[in-house]
Amino acid sequence: MPTASDKPRGDLRGLTRYFKYDFISGLLVFLIALPLCLGISIASGYPPIAGIFTAIVGSVLATFISDSELTIKGPAAGLIVIAIGCIGDFGGDGMVGGWTEVDTAAYRAALAVGVVAAVLQILFGVFRAGILGEFFPISAVHGMLAAIGVIIIVKQIPVALGVSASGEPLEMLREIPHYVASANPAIAVIGVTSVLIMFIWPIVTRKVSLLKVLPSPLIVLLVAIPMGMAFNLMHSHSYTLQNHQYQLGENFLVAMPDRVFGMFDSIASPDFTALEQPQAWKWIFMFFIIGSLESLLSAKAIDIIDPWKRKSSMDRDMVAVGAGNLCCAFIGGLPMISEIVRSKANIDNGARTRFANLWHGMFLLVCVALIPMVLHRIPMAALAAMLIYTGFRLTHPSEFMNVWKIGREQLVIFTVTLVAVLATDLLIGIAIGIATKAAIHLTNGVSLRALFKPEIEITADDGATVRLTAYRSAVFSNWIPIRRQIERVGLIERKNVELDLSETKLVDHSVMDKLHEMQNDFEQHGLCFTVVGLDAHQPFAGHAQSARRKGLCTVQRLTIITHPDLEPLIVAEMVRLGASGYTSIPCRGAGRQQLQLGGAQAVPQVRIEVIAAKESATRMMDQLRREIQPQHRLTFCLETVQVERLDAFVADPQPNQPNQPNTPAERVCVDA
Repeated sequence: MPTASDKPRGDLRGLTRYFKYDFISGLLVFLIALPLCLGISIASGYPPIAGIFTAIVGSVLATFISDSELTIKGPAAGLIVIAIGCIGDFGGDGMVGGWTEVDTAAYRAALAVGVVAAVLQILFGVFRAGILGEFFPISAVHGMLAAIGVIIIVKQIPVALGVSASGEPLEMLREIPHYVASANPAIAVIGVTSVLIMFIWPIVTRKVSLLKVLPSPLIVLLVAIPMGMAFNLMHSHSYTLQNHQYQLGENFLVAMPDRVFGMFDSIASPDFTALEQPQAWKWIFMFFIIGSLESLLSAKAIDIIDPWKRKSSMDRDMVAVGAGNLCCAFIGGLPMISEIVRSKANIDNGARTRFANLWHGMFLLVCVALIPMVLHRIPMAALAAMLIYTGFRLTHPSEFMNVWKIGREQLVIFTVTLVAVLATDLLIGIAIGIATKAAIHLTNGVSLRALFKPEIEITADDGATVRLTAYRSAVFSNWIPIRRQIERVGLIERKNVELDLSETKLVDHSVMDKLHEMQNDFEQHGLCFTVVGLDAHQPFAGHAQSARRKGLCTVQRLTIITHPDLEPLIVAEMVRLGASGYTSIPCRGAGRQQLQLGGAQAVPQVRIEVIAAKESATRMMDQLRREIQPQHRLTFCLETVQVERLDAFVADPQPNQPNQPNTPAERVCVDA
């Protein structure tokens, strides 16, 4: 393993030095990419081979243009919704009902749309506009991706069951029981078996580590192809089951060239006359905006998990994606992005440099050029099963739970975006999600001016460290100017940066997440980036990156009434368990037992109060119950209170890491 001072690089030296690692990883990624490229292409309404074209072009151009070492470029499930929507708007329906001249015309129109979108992506990167990807709020983006997952699932269920179907997502969602009732049993057996493999195989590999080298899509093919042969799908015929006749034939298999090098017959050119139609420009901006956003997010995510912490130029990567899309559109390929699943597999397989991307494309080229007849035997139901699993991962229940942990307002944004995308389309849906987040900020006291224009200035500079102070708010919509200022005085001028947020009214979740990324960026440059001034801000939830609003902080007050002789013992235990201080007040009173015995005379007692974070207060109360209360008489109660400064009540405070939830007021009393 190379050291930090010898990070692998995709240059001529890296090509030879890391050949073994990159070649093996490229082979393993190819095994995942092959069926996914075919499935994504079919689901997008393009010919199956179009996805292969995309991966091959991306593997060559991106390797030599982008400096992203571990990302795999190719077609992605996240663009299926846009691609099939574009095809449908031009009158096509893809493989539903067979490939017709109308489908060909719609396909060529979509290629023209892809050309213009690719040019915009290239300009986007050339003019260093990659930072615009920072604008979109994280919860809205995740809501959009979850909606895409739902759409993929509902669109592929009919394919996995052997049923022809089309329509809007919500309409198809309601029709799922009908699809099940109308399923072609033979095709459904292949589809359901493939789905089960996709879900079960990851569990198997966790228990048997030796099987991890075999990706689940490969296992699906090894099972589904023989099943298709057993059902004789290569020949058209019918069969009867429970007095109902069903049809089988090649239409349930992937359409591929029938000879070696037949792939060149499938090259298609764009029809630029389609750009005269108004709807073309809607899809141009859809491909441009959503494709660019997904690609930027994927590339940034891979940089974070890169074992060598290499940082890619997002602008250069966008130029590479745009150039790849331009070439793909001219030969009949799907749009491409930096694909997260295959890139993660690339890292797990031990890749070192960008040449792993190249080798995965070369394996695809050899496969589609030399054995397209074998690929023709792949049942489309098996590919649909892979996409159903992909859609499930995008909209996994854990996504909802993760958002909930960050804050209830984030779950609102996430859910609104998801429903809006399903009910309208991607652009309108993400716009509604952004508007929802802006509305929440306005209700939290952010002015309309501060929502878009930040106030940040240099308040100290000793030559080594610059102190920046932000005012009013730091939220997703004004983050880009804040980021540019931090980069200018820090990364460009090679100085440490201290960002003071004490004067802000609100710091939202997106900015909290970006600040964490910024710390990593500074570390990679050997600099220090720190955030101060959040002690008086109240977190919306217990997550370290939840939004924070300036105001009273929620903590808990533990009140103990007992005999004065117990004070030293109780105080020592409370301090040991996290109390930063306490209040002791001598008092007099009578407890329940004295009153029951008929003695109302007050006796000397002591009242001890401790204010602490929820976790510390809970530990203290448990200690009182278990260790002290069984042997001694005491009464204690726990209540939620609000204080101005949280750090004053936290022992060994860790700035910027508050984790107290904003719970409603409650009171718990225990009487001895």
